Amino acid sequence: MLRARLCKLEEIVEGELRTFPIAGLIWPVIATVIDGELVATAGVCPHEDVPLGDGELCEGRIVCPGHGYAFDLRSGRCQHDGDLTLRRYRVTVAGDDVWIDLL
Repeated sequence: MLRARLCKLEEIVEGELRTFPIAGLIWPVIATVIDGELVATAGVCPHEDVPLGDGELCEGRIVCPGHGYAFDLRSGRCQHDGDLTLRRYRVTVAGDDVWIDLL
């Protein structure tokens, strides 16, 4: 298992998308809280590599600013194309730090 520190817990706000660079990753990781659950996902749309950091958060979904594809942040599933899935990272909180499993 490869684990990376994402941020301090207080940096993630419910209902807001926050992006965090991770050494060794090309795209930043996006984190938020949805219905009390801490969620971390890849910061790039799997449709056409559009950065999702400027995407819109709407009812637990992130909407890609490039083509409007919507991804459920709880599952990663794409609302518009069943073959696309937004990568989610397993999240662990240790003290005040948020960690993600990269592998």
